[in-house]
Parts: sequence; C-alpha cells; structure tokens
Amino acid sequence: MEDAKVIGIDLGATNIRGTVVTGSTFSDIVSNRIHSNGSVEDVLNDIYQVVDALIDNSIKAIGIGVPSVVDVAEGIVYDVQHIPSWKEVHLKSIMEARYNIPVYVNNDANCFALGEFYFGKGKGSESLTGLTLGTGLGAGIITNGKLYSGYNCGAGEIGCLNYLDENLEFYCSGSFFQNVHQLDGLKVYEAAQRGEEPALKLYAELGKHIGEAIKITMYAYDPQVIIMGGSVSQAYGYFHEAMWAQLKTFAYQKSVERIRIEISELENSGILGAAALFYDAGK
Repeated sequence: MEDAKVIGIDLGATNIRGTVVTGSTFSDIVSNRIHSNGSVEDVLNDIYQVVDALIDNSIKAIGIGVPSVVDVAEGIVYDVQHIPSWKEVHLKSIMEARYNIPVYVNNDANCFALGEFYFGKGKGSESLTGLTLGTGLGAGIITNGKLYSGYNCGAGEIGCLNYLDENLEFYCSGSFFQNVHQLDGLKVYEAAQRGEEPALKLYAELGKHIGEAIKITMYAYDPQVIIMGGSVSQAYGYFHEAMWAQLKTFAYQKSVERIRIEISELENSGILGAAALFYDAGK
C-alpha cells in the first residue's frame, strides 16, 4: 500500500500545494494561489487546478490537509481558517465525484504528525505527538502506529486548554511575544540571533511555557517521541534549556529520561502527511 501513488494536498490560507507521493519519494510540488476571500467554488477551482496538474490513471487516492475542524468519516470541513466562505464544505464527496478515487480529509496538524511518522523523525516509532508551534499551537496524535483524530477531530487541541489567565496557545506560540510583551516576534528573534540578553531572556520565558505544554502532552498521551514543527521550533536553540528545566517538575522523571524530543527537519511534512492519510486508513 505504501508504494501506491497518492496525491497529497496542503490547503493553506494563501496557497495550495500538492505532490504525488510514491513510497518515500515525491514529485515536484505544484503550487497555486488561493482566492481566500472568494466563494466556495472559487477555492474548489483552485484545488482542482493543482490536482488536475498531478493526476493520471495511476493515482490511487487523494489526501487533503486543511486548517479546520473536520468530520473525518464524511470528509466535511468546517470553518476553514482565513477562508471565510468555507463554513461547511463536503470536500470528500465533491472531490470523489470529480475524480472517482478515494479522498481522505483531515486537520493539518494531524497531517504534520503523519508526515513525521511515515517520512520524518518519527519513522520506526509506535507513538508520536507532533506539536505545531506557529501562529498558534496544535498537535497531532499517533498511538499504536495509527493516527488518533478523536470523535470530532479535536484530539490534540491542547492550545485551547486553560492556562494561567488565558490558554496554552496564548503563551506557547509565535504570538507569545506580541500577546504578553507587545513585541514583534521577528524582531525578538533577530535580537536573539545577535545574542542580545533581553531577547534571550524572553526566549527563556517562552521555553518555560513550552515546557508546560510538553508536560501536558506527556500526561495526556505519554508518547514515545514528540516532534516540534512550525516557525517557533526553528528557535529551539534559544529556549530548549528553559524547556528542559521545566520538565524537571514532571511527576514521573523516568518518563522524562525516556522521552525523545525532536525538531522537524522534514520539508513539506503537511503534504506528505496528507498523502499518508491513505496509508493510515488501510491499517
């Protein structure tokens, strides 16, 4: 099954990107701008353009990752971020009617986790949590070698958990610097690169909060490996000491000794993970 040719699609706020995945290889990526303020049909046509450029008779399935809540069984997407017209789109049935092959739809954080599990630093593991640390905080859960989406595709939404005076996402994402200190995150990152002490202290503060997110992940899912992706993960060198120091307060220190925490190095993990929805469905 993992040698089958599958199209992976990553639907973003401004672009849609796709490729044909065959085993551990994939074709050149096709990209198209999204008419994010357009109608449902406008955005569907953007998707069709990418798929039409990739599909032929050898393609066995299409996997699509979307930044939204998904009815996984029916392939219905709800309230897609930054695409206002996509309040409820029956994407699976629409795509299957057009292309006459199976279509799998899931949340983009879940696709990130699957991408790492099949193609990245999660290969060979049985349980994995993929944390996406970008503008927000999301998580994808692999348990017993299979994606766990939850009944409403809400498993892993740890960013919504109450934390301090806000929620976990408020403190554990790229928005932390603006939310808490009214500072531009990019400028803080550039200052940290120059070794400026105030910026390094801010990253240590961020690392403490991310440590709490890691602890919550461990208490909830007890994974073999945690893989962090997203823009914030690229600053790992500036916050990892504070993050690991926070893990010393975890109740089960043997678990801390055994946990493996990695930074994603996999380009296009979302696209690859979308294709891997087909592999996961066969388990």
